[in-house]
Amino acid sequence: MLIAWIIFAAAVIASHFPYRTDPPQKIDVQADAPEQRFYDQAYLEAERQKEEKYARLAREAARNQRVEEMVAGFVRDYRLEAAHVLDVGAGTGILQDQVADYTALDISATAHRYFHKRFVQGDARAMPFPDGEFDAVWSVWVLEHVPNPEQALREMRRVVKPNGLLLLAPAWMASPLAANGYGVRPYRDFGIGGKIVKATVPIQSSPAFQALYVFPARAIRWLSTLQNKPTAFHYRALTPNYEQYWQADSDAVNSMDPYEAYLWFKSRGDVCLNCGSDRDMFLTSGLALMIRVKPDPARVATAN
Repeated sequence: MLIAWIIFAAAVIASHFPYRTDPPQKIDVQADAPEQRFYDQAYLEAERQKEEKYARLAREAARNQRVEEMVAGFVRDYRLEAAHVLDVGAGTGILQDQVADYTALDISATAHRYFHKRFVQGDARAMPFPDGEFDAVWSVWVLEHVPNPEQALREMRRVVKPNGLLLLAPAWMASPLAANGYGVRPYRDFGIGGKIVKATVPIQSSPAFQALYVFPARAIRWLSTLQNKPTAFHYRALTPNYEQYWQADSDAVNSMDPYEAYLWFKSRGDVCLNCGSDRDMFLTSGLALMIRVKPDPARVATAN
């Protein structure tokens, strides 16, 4: 029995370990990429139809999760009312009035209809801004939809000023089951294999099952920081559903652990302002990270 349990646990850890990384690279931003077509169409439908399902669900989720209150607290606590702020993946523009000097970045050109402030169509992995343009950057429920998420993190650090602030709040630990809507669709929608997968949703969503692979993976990834050099950002790649938006994160392309992001920033000398101790972060889940970026001496000299 013990051997069977060890084999099962090892299989779960191996199947959920964040193997994927993004080495530094030049991103080929395609004007007709699948993700851009999906979001263009989603916001175009919102413009032409009363249903506007994708935009409506996004706004409802933001209200339920008190996103505006979270960002307002970030602005208040760090005195960003007069700051020059970038919103990466700005979507329907619900955060544009949190500060006066606001810039929206979104991959979808059709999202511009939601904005009365500066809007820039562009890719989070290759932002059309100079180094150090912004005092602060925030990104809410976006990074899980970005191929090459580490490249997006590099870009956020690049466009923020020395000692600038980042608020990073993706949907951490996105489930691979969301793409096919296993959590919301009835059993009759699936064949035998699909019915078996759907039956496991409560198990796979349980804290006990998630702890089985999350904490061993975190321990392994923590060991990588003992080399005292910047770590690679590890994540799990997901297959998004760009045909049918069954539930939140049906369109997610990756699954990320907040602890992994914490290690990534810390290994670069950045400071997490709300993370507490290493132990606190090892045990936490779902935390929006508030990061102060370490000044780059070369950039500081240039800024002065």
